[in-house]
Amino acid sequence: MRLSRDTDQPSPTLNATRARQGRWGRHIFWVLVFGTVLAALGLFAAWGWRAPDLAASEPTRQEKKVEAETFDTPAPPSVTRQAP
Repeated sequence: MRLSRDTDQPSPTLNATRARQGRWGRHIFWVLVFGTVLAALGLFAAWGWRAPDLAASEPTRQEKKVEAETFDTPAPPSVTRQAP
């Protein structure tokens, strides 16, 4: 045991593994809760902000029909064969 500088009482000596281990307490719990809530709110806000753009990505039936009509080509002219 080592003596602490402030008092002449011995202080406990911890090995490296024990010294690196964190302690679970109320403050850690609240940090995790608030972090998770803020992350969920951020994701929901981002989804709500971009939802109209995501919903508008699929064309409606009317839009498909109008687009298909632009690619409609006229029938080829009828060709008559001439006798040789």
